Amino acid sequence: MSLFSAISVGASGMAAQRARAELLVENLANAETTRTPGGGPYRRKDAVFESSDISSPFASIFDTQIRGTGVAVSGIVTDASDPERRYMPGHPDADADGYVAFPHVNPAEDMVDLMSAARGYEANVAAISAVKDMIQRSLDLLH
Repeated sequence: MSLFSAISVGASGMAAQRARAELLVENLANAETTRTPGGGPYRRKDAVFESSDISSPFASIFDTQIRGTGVAVSGIVTDASDPERRYMPGHPDADADGYVAFPHVNPAEDMVDLMSAARGYEANVAAISAVKDMIQRSLDLLH
């Protein structure tokens, strides 16, 4: 693997963690949403990652195929379980029995997952920075 494909692998990891963080923030923002445009309470979402081949943008310059294995979001899974029901007879979204459907969002769990996504993003930034430093030192040796 070349240094340039290592940068592409790190960039794919950053993009995947950013997508994961966006979904986690959406979950946290809608933890108490009982009514959505589609009807019913908000449904929690999770990102599913998969390994994917990464082609370096510098491959055409070197007339070779520089490849690496990175990560990509293969899909977004929506929670299909029954919503949590709470007895709140005065709520505008209460059913005939006085129960309101709430999403299955655990803010503590999503905050931990968000911290994990931030750390994953930071790890990819550190890897790209290390590769950048290696390239810079290689260029310094030529001078």
